[in-house]
Formats: sequence, structure tokens, C-alpha cells
Amino acid sequence: MVRPAESPSWPSRRPRRHLAAAALGGLGLVAAALTAGAVAPAASAAPAAAPAADGVLMSYVVNSKANPGQTRLAERAVRDAGGTVVQSWPEIGVVVAHSTSGSFRDDVVDVAKGHAVQSVGATRTAAVKTPADAAAQPRSLARSTETRSAFEIRQGVSATEVAPDPLEAQQWDMTQIKADVASDGSRDVTVGVLDSGIDDTHPDLAPNLDAKNSVGCTANGVPDTSRAAWIPTTSDHGTHVAGTIAAAKNGVGIVGVAPNVRMTSIKVVDDDGFIYPEYAICGFVWAAEHGVDVTNNSYYVDPWMFWCSNDPDQAAAKEAVRRAVSYSERNGVVSAAAAGNSNYDLANKTTDTTSPNDTTPAPRPIDAGCEDIPTELPGVVTVASNDQAGAKSSFSNYGDGVIDVTAPGSRILSTVLNGGYGLKSGTSMASPHVAGVLALLKSSHPNASPAELVALVRAQADDKPCPSDVRCTGTAAYNGFFGDGLVDALDATQGR
Repeated sequence: MVRPAESPSWPSRRPRRHLAAAALGGLGLVAAALTAGAVAPAASAAPAAAPAADGVLMSYVVNSKANPGQTRLAERAVRDAGGTVVQSWPEIGVVVAHSTSGSFRDDVVDVAKGHAVQSVGATRTAAVKTPADAAAQPRSLARSTETRSAFEIRQGVSATEVAPDPLEAQQWDMTQIKADVASDGSRDVTVGVLDSGIDDTHPDLAPNLDAKNSVGCTANGVPDTSRAAWIPTTSDHGTHVAGTIAAAKNGVGIVGVAPNVRMTSIKVVDDDGFIYPEYAICGFVWAAEHGVDVTNNSYYVDPWMFWCSNDPDQAAAKEAVRRAVSYSERNGVVSAAAAGNSNYDLANKTTDTTSPNDTTPAPRPIDAGCEDIPTELPGVVTVASNDQAGAKSSFSNYGDGVIDVTAPGSRILSTVLNGGYGLKSGTSMASPHVAGVLALLKSSHPNASPAELVALVRAQADDKPCPSDVRCTGTAAYNGFFGDGLVDALDATQGR
């Protein structure tokens, strides 16, 4: 295992594209160049976006240059095209708009006359729900982990409810990454949990939850700070994730990786279990502007498992999310994300049979220009899952040059609703271990940049060689199953 010498900017032994970008100086600028440059296969022209039906309320992102003047011009173009401005983010040049016009994409570009509007894309294939639609569908708070939410089913997470005692003794995952002997982290560090909400009444979570800076983003990407907007309604997934990151060391239940850090609930999963681009954009921008140091992202952005740059809609939405992630990074936020639970080789993409998941999925060919977001975006730590024996979890995605690190994700004990505890499996459970370790690293290296923290978490990881599996390519130092290896919480707190 390579150790950083004197500087926390020690490079990873196997740089992914975002670490290479950092080495060139300027993550945001290089990431933009990567997105704009090597996106679509050169041999195929971008297909025309399918028109929406007139009279159907659809959601769009309209991208402009990232400044207030250009964003105002984009807003004007939206209104002149008969659309409604729902939310604007001049910080990143993104406008969220709704329209019932089937020609809205073309109309916005036409009225802008080549100015302000850089790209337009639908963020979903299903119609936007109106307030009347939402009122007609009763919301139910998940009471048992035996019944998985639509979100968990879509993400491939399995769950089981367990008795509350004993608890810490069952946390094999904390022992495996040495969190049980590591320091607790700093109260000055905050982790934003972009997920389905955090139960603020749970005795293991309430001590560390920052309600004042929590937010809901599921009202079409408009931030809502009311408690009702950021607590769980149909899923305990976010509550489980939060417990792994920072369940308090208070003599009750379990202990998180970083039990002394703060958490904010940033709700990006709606009551139907979807995380649309505008929700994720809201979440990352909120994190950037409200004191968050680390974000955890145990999801992929719907409705496309892979967002392809040769499709105008998908390209525009992917660019908008990329801008939000890059903006958060420029504001000091480092992010971890789940690699996914399809046992898929992310380095050799060929087909996608699950998208779009909000209407009718249809098989389609995909390639390297199609990315799982946010996990494959520049600057994000991509986390694979391993089991108690240290083997790759059967469900975990993998990929040489894509996976950064691995962490425990099979049958992980953590917090669920109503003060309870449950077992869940998925890369969704692996990613919060890494978010917790990043929080410990931020505690011990308070002046480190996001890129430096990424380099540290990879350099400190314990090497894990490939098993006798032809799908695993690489070396003991880096391979497609485990990346740079198993994250190490103890090293993170020893200032190495």
C-alpha cells in the first residue's frame, strides 16, 4: 500500500480521469473540456430528441453560461417559448423549466437566437406530477425494512429487519475498515446525505443531525427547508445510510464511521422513488452553499441508468448535473457515490435494458459516452462493495479504471425508522463507509482540497488483489473489482 509522504496531495497510483484532471490544475475547467470533447462516438451523429406530446407537462433543463446575465436571458427565452421557469441556478448556468409544448426544446433555442441557451434537454420521460396528482396518491412512511421502497427496489438494495440487541458486536464492517479503533472525527465537519431523508427522531442520529441546514429538493428541484420536506416519507434508505456515516457514540444501538461529525439531510428521492436531475442539481448546489464538506450519493440519477452524450436530452441533463457537482467541488465539497448493483462492467459498456425507468424500458446499445451519474462524473469517488469475507459483493458493479475503492456493502447493520435497526445490502451501503472515511480525513486534514482528499482516501486504501475471476483485471495495487483497495479509517485519523 502506497502512503502519502508529506503532502495530502499525494497522487493515486492509478489515476482516473478526474484525478488526471486535478493534476493538470483546475478540476472544473478540465472536467468541462472532457464533457464537451470526448462524449459521443465519432462514427455516429447525435439523434434528434423525441418530441413530447402537446399538452403534456414536461420538465427540462436549459443550460447557459454560468453568470446572472446569461441565466436571465435563458429565463426570458423559456418564457418567450411559452414555458415556466421553475428554478434558476445562475451559479452554474442552469434553469429548470416546465412546458406543455411538444416543440419547447426547439422553440427555446429559436427565441434565444443563438444567444444564452447552450443546450436544452428533458429531465425525464414521464409527465411532471401536478399538485392534484400528488394529493391523489397517499404517502406512507415505511415502517419495516421487510417491505422495500420503490427506490430500494430500483437501486437493487436488499433489506431485513433485525432485533435491536446486540448491536455494536454485529458491526463487522466497522472492524473491517478499522473504524472501531479510529478517532471519531471533528464536530466542524459536515456530511450531506443526498438520499430519501433522515429520521431526526432516531436516538442514534438526532445528536448529529443539523436540522437548520437540511433541505428537501423533490419539489421539482426547488429547495424547501421545512422539516416535512427533508424527513423520510416512503423510504428508510437515507436513514440507514446516515447511521453508517455518523451514528452517535452514545451508548445506544450502533456507532458510525465518524460518530462525532455533523450530518445534513438533503432529500433528493421523491415519494415514487425517483431522483431526477433537477433534484440532484438542487442537492449539490445546496451542499456547496451551506457548509457541507462531504456528500454521500447512494443512488443513480433517473430515469436513465446510463446518460448518453449522443442523445440531446440526456447530454443536456448530464451536463447540468456535472456542473452542479463541479460547483460543489470548487466550493470545497468532496463526494462519494455508489458504483451500482447490476454486476455490470462499467469499463466495457454494451447494452442497457432497464432505461428509462419512469415509463417503458427498452433495450439500447451504449458505449463509453454513456455514464452512470453521479458516480462516473469527474471528482466523485466511485465505490464498489465487498462482503464480510472481503470478496466482491455479487451485485457490485466493477470496472478497470472506473472503481476507486471498495467498502463493506453486504448485510450492513444500521439505523432504520422508529428508532430501529436493520440489515441492508448494496453499493448504497458501501458508499457511506467511504463518506465517513472522507469525513475523518477532512477532520485530520482540515485544509485539504476535495482533490487531495480523493487522493488520500485512495492512497491509504489497503491493497486487495484480484480473485481467480477473469472479469477482474489489474494488479494487487489497482484492479477493476476493488480499485485501490479497502478504505482504511484508522489511517485517515492518523494524519498520514
